[in-house]
Amino acid sequence: MLSNHDVVRHTTRYGGGAIGSARARAATLTMLALPGASYLYRGEELGLEQVDVPPAARRDPSWFRTGEVGRDGCRVPMPRGGDAAPYAFGPGDSQPWLPQPADWAPLTAEAQSGRAGSTLEFYRTALAARRDVLAGVGDGVEMVAGLGSDVLAFRRGDVTVVLNCEQRPVPLPAGEVLLASGPVTGELPANTAVWLR
Repeated sequence: MLSNHDVVRHTTRYGGGAIGSARARAATLTMLALPGASYLYRGEELGLEQVDVPPAARRDPSWFRTGEVGRDGCRVPMPRGGDAAPYAFGPGDSQPWLPQPADWAPLTAEAQSGRAGSTLEFYRTALAARRDVLAGVGDGVEMVAGLGSDVLAFRRGDVTVVLNCEQRPVPLPAGEVLLASGPVTGELPANTAVWLR
């Protein structure tokens, strides 16, 4: 798993904004290729970032005990639909117990559903590929070396997974691109992962 209710959301931890989103997608695609169970924390499929909850609205007991910001920022209720808080989360038109940001309208499940390139559709595609492409390949993982000092690559069955953590593009190994976390041409861009066969 990459996020849970006790840590800063991984999109924010990985830099936030466009770079954090690209890194989060790449990490997700890599994680989903590993054997065993995968866990997704609510809202990561929407690309939600950590919320800066105002002190007066904080509810985490650690905030009251220590004065540390705590975990409220990753626990803000999910935006399901609509164009203003509460974004179809629960009844009524008022903010939930932890306030949702005013700029979440394009991140709602409703807004992203069926929209090409959205984080929600990326997750749906990746989860379907995990089920369809990696079913029956077993738990064996063979590491692949020599693609770059900050490139992680491994093979499961006939699928090769490459994650580019370099600051520049790296050559794309031979094979059919099954799925990528971002646009891929003859090279694998920085902050991008790909599944190849």
